[in-house]
Amino acid sequence: MTPLSITTLAAATGPVLQVVGELDYTTATRLRDTLATVTLRPGQRLVLDLAGMEFCDSSGITALLAARARAHAAQADIALAGVPAHTLRILHIVGLDQVFTLHPDIDAATRP
Repeated sequence: MTPLSITTLAAATGPVLQVVGELDYTTATRLRDTLATVTLRPGQRLVLDLAGMEFCDSSGITALLAARARAHAAQADIALAGVPAHTLRILHIVGLDQVFTLHPDIDAATRP
């Protein structure tokens, strides 16, 4: 098990959260708690950089959806960057690839 690490960065487009490790039942609340401390302004884009995420279960997917709801409540956008292949497959299967804007990497996701 790889512990979850979340690093908050600032980009021209808005906040970026780098998620590294396992996003699962035992760690998903850490993402939600971190999101509660992030300031989002209307028109900004919240980017979740998932390139270092090793595992994501249904609780992790729920946390990603909570991030989307928080962004939309702030009249901000949300994008996922560097989604690992195994998680991308799940997003495609359940149709969440139609809900989230997906980018291959953090550079593409933070372009104005």
